[in-house]
Amino acid sequence: MRPPSLLAVFAHPDDESLSAGGVLARHAAGGARTAVVTATWTEGGRRAAELADALRILGAGAPRLLGYADAKVPESAPNSPRLRDASLDEAVRRLVGHIREFRPEIVVTHDAYGGMTGHPDHAHTHRVTVLAVHAAGLERCYPESGAPWRPSALYLATHPHSAARELGRCLVREGRPMLSVPDEWISATVDVRPWLAQKIGAILAHRSEVARGALPGRLAALPPSDREQLLATEWYIRHTPVPTEATPPDQTELTT
Repeated sequence: MRPPSLLAVFAHPDDESLSAGGVLARHAAGGARTAVVTATWTEGGRRAAELADALRILGAGAPRLLGYADAKVPESAPNSPRLRDASLDEAVRRLVGHIREFRPEIVVTHDAYGGMTGHPDHAHTHRVTVLAVHAAGLERCYPESGAPWRPSALYLATHPHSAARELGRCLVREGRPMLSVPDEWISATVDVRPWLAQKIGAILAHRSEVARGALPGRLAALPPSDREQLLATEWYIRHTPVPTEATPPDQTELTT
């Protein structure tokens, strides 16, 4: 049976591959419609071109960019405010438009911490996504953004405490806080080893991040066995923000 359609919403180019690359590749391989909305950066730049390459590898279509500036890279969107400084209402409206146009059964985004590093753009993208998933199903919210659509479930990409103790040394720079959640909060643990080559290829497609020694670059420098240990499992918290009518379970679950 075909897995449910999936829309991933992440803050920066490369977050989609690092946080949910395996699940995106797995759903696409099963014949599901998949897509990615990226909150920051604009079309025409190097990061957008790299994102397009990564999404081709994952089978997730063309980039969908909200067009806000990265908190630490103002030139990422020279004529737009930083994501955190932008009107919350406007950011939610833009994302509602993508949800209603794509009509996903599942939405995936950052957890409330913004992932293990707690990046402020990640945390704010979580807030925008939760609000947009609520609003997309309400006909009187943003009527100009299309017909209402209510996803069946929202999943938050995260790390449980048990895994964070092992992974944090490589994924979080020394001296920075490491944010994870209790193991019992995890709703879906996904073994993505069959799709690991695609996930790693998508991560390495973000060439400028590899070159400057950001997380894709640190992963590129590791032996393949270490990369597999770090990237072969993805963890998610299921959050169903709006009550839904009875829906077959296979239509609301991540493929695990």
